[in-house]
Amino acid sequence: MTFSKYLCTLVKLLFFKRHLESSYGFQDMCVYKMVFMKKLLALFSLLWTYVQCWPQRDPGPLQVCGDAFYQKSEYTCYEGDFLCPVIDGAPTLPCGQDCYNSSMYSCIGGRLTLIQTKSDHSCDNSSNQFHISQPPYDNYFYSDCHTAAQVVVSSPVNGSNLTLISPRLIVAWPGGNSGIAAFWKPENGVNGTLKIELDNQTSSTGALSPIYNSTGKSSYPTVGISGFLKFNSTAVLSVAILGGIRTIRDFTEGPSILVPEIQNATKYDLIDNGTLILQRLWLDNLTTTSLSFTPLLPGSISLSGNVATFEAGRYLFTATYDYPQLSQLSAKEALRNASWDLITQDPDQTSSLSFFSYKSKLLAGAWRFLTYFGRDSMLTLLLMQPVLSEGEGGAIEAVIASVLERINRTDGSACHEETIGDYATYLNEKDNITSTQPQCDYKMIDTDYYLPVLIKNYFVDTPTGVNRSTPFFQTMATSDFGNGNLTYADLALINAEKIMNTSAAFAADGGQVRENLIHLKAGQLVGQWRDSTYGIGGGRVPFDVNTALVPAALRSISTLASHGYFPTHPEWNRTAALYAQTWEDETLQFFEISIPREDAIDLVQNYTTQSNFSGPSNTGNITTTVNFYGLALDGNNNQSLVKVMNTDDCFRHFLLNTTNQTQLSRFLSSTADHVLQPFPVGLSTPVGLLIANPAYGGDPVYAQNFTNNAYQGTVVWSWQMAMMAAGLERQLYRCRESADLPDFCADIPLRTKISTAYNHLWDLIEANKDQLSEEMWTWVYENDEFVLTQLGDLPPAPGATYTESDVRQLWSLTFLSVTRNKNLT
Repeated sequence: MTFSKYLCTLVKLLFFKRHLESSYGFQDMCVYKMVFMKKLLALFSLLWTYVQCWPQRDPGPLQVCGDAFYQKSEYTCYEGDFLCPVIDGAPTLPCGQDCYNSSMYSCIGGRLTLIQTKSDHSCDNSSNQFHISQPPYDNYFYSDCHTAAQVVVSSPVNGSNLTLISPRLIVAWPGGNSGIAAFWKPENGVNGTLKIELDNQTSSTGALSPIYNSTGKSSYPTVGISGFLKFNSTAVLSVAILGGIRTIRDFTEGPSILVPEIQNATKYDLIDNGTLILQRLWLDNLTTTSLSFTPLLPGSISLSGNVATFEAGRYLFTATYDYPQLSQLSAKEALRNASWDLITQDPDQTSSLSFFSYKSKLLAGAWRFLTYFGRDSMLTLLLMQPVLSEGEGGAIEAVIASVLERINRTDGSACHEETIGDYATYLNEKDNITSTQPQCDYKMIDTDYYLPVLIKNYFVDTPTGVNRSTPFFQTMATSDFGNGNLTYADLALINAEKIMNTSAAFAADGGQVRENLIHLKAGQLVGQWRDSTYGIGGGRVPFDVNTALVPAALRSISTLASHGYFPTHPEWNRTAALYAQTWEDETLQFFEISIPREDAIDLVQNYTTQSNFSGPSNTGNITTTVNFYGLALDGNNNQSLVKVMNTDDCFRHFLLNTTNQTQLSRFLSSTADHVLQPFPVGLSTPVGLLIANPAYGGDPVYAQNFTNNAYQGTVVWSWQMAMMAAGLERQLYRCRESADLPDFCADIPLRTKISTAYNHLWDLIEANKDQLSEEMWTWVYENDEFVLTQLGDLPPAPGATYTESDVRQLWSLTFLSVTRNKNLT
């Protein structure tokens, strides 16, 4: 180490100053002056330390870097001939001919990009960052006033299925439902030997640092995220996908589909300092997604064509794009003031809620469903309304407005899922349309019926909603989904007209036949929340829609009409109520199943053999006729009724106060039995309440299709337990608050059984509290017990594709609002 090397660094720093001026043209001169002065002061501090300590210090062994010598504690050598100083104990990184601090800058295309600083934006330290570990997945979340991002690092662990789990980096952005996926394989060819991890050394607040640059050529700022990635052995970048999350899911969940038009547009470049840069111009010819890796010592990258090889070591990665961003709601903005204590009581769930909450919509799940899903948003609001923010700019109106914006003006259907960003352009191109216009999926039949319930619950039942009603419904819809010349009132009417029209036939005199029930749309295999291939056993007439959602929507339309919401249909206040009564009283009969005790025992024992379930059959618990309500009508293998015990009873308990007393008592008794009885007799397991039990089906097709590795098989969904708990509470509270007490309230054994079921369910919920924010989970039976397992850890069910559940799901945050009622213990 020589004094001249310090002088060389000073000269290089002067060039660095000029580079900032010429490359970025800062309007605020103090920005680059501040950066330059910090570097200059740091250098003079090093010089002073050198002069003061030189006579006493032991320089130790010197290292060679090109034609210079250096000490490792003072410098880092890159590419064998380029020195960058160590400042405050942290190595700086090369970028072209410059050195930079990764907490202040990122290097993109050989040029420095200023990471957010207070002088460059107005976030005022409002960022939020949290980490959720669920091996083999590590999930990192970052958001501030400019952007939000989720980073998922996957790496095999002991016991991982190596045909399904491989080293992978995913970056997901809500804006445009966009993302990046990078997959590596071990160079040695031995699966399971390559491990990757995110190194928590990017900043003092977490593993991720934001990137923000508003000086580029794009109309929108370049935003993104950076972090340090570590490899334990040599890795080959086998696949990289830059674009839409739907594009990534087509690869991860289907038959590994890669779209040539998208993949061929990804450019690979290895620049002078060893940084690998991947860039892709979107199909809109405007937006660019970039992914870069800068090697640190030890570490290096070689590139042959589009095949990049990473040596073991540590790498700085940056992921950026220039696309319009959403306006996020903070936890305080998403929650009403009276619920702010939840932020300190449950920071994980409230941070997740904020990550999903935006002024224009709420998002469904991370990372796979990081966009609008109508059902998910509305069910979440139904369960969480007591804690969500009201008024203009609040979460409640964001949900209702987002649904109205996306109503199909032609037939009144509500949008199930939006398609936006690069994937929307791709689908438009497939239809020979040159457009970036978003699309909506209208195939679901259940989503239509939630909207009137939400409108009534907020705009009629709350003082804030009453005051906000007029300005809200006078709002003109945007043109994004083709409703630009319609008001929210117009769209609410179109939706209500559809519900009234489609429910009229069954409500008519003599119309109570199965043909008049609500069926799935022609050509569709799915239509309600169990939207996988075998979710309702191939059924065409779902239980939840017909017995709960239709009458609940009709009750709400009746109330809304009474309050003047549909001035062209004042008669709906009475007509809708009459329709609702018929649907409430006359639909359960089509789905009811009664199995004599001896037959039920035989069916359960046969099921344990067919399904290879190694646990106890628990048939000793079957002491009388088994009663339950099937999932759907007209199922697979000519099953006129899909004989699967299930949790969808919760919809009727939560949404309706039915008045047919004999029917109500029988229905509540049946539900309580299922909650209390252990699987495979009932639905109860130590890992939670199963959403389906096929043990009473008889036909082998049930055991084949409803399994513990099926997305909607014998698995646990968090929000279903929340709605069941809230529904049982609602029914039990009718015995305390109702002016006209239901008959079951005076039936002490039945009322006690319902209360016992309610508390047993809460025992299961509390025993699995660590999983409640997840989308869903499953189990395996090992060593005479149920062992909680993630669905992605199991091979896919026969005929199904691999499915990775989300670590956080919007409607799984409902336990922020749904809590155990101590008065019912």
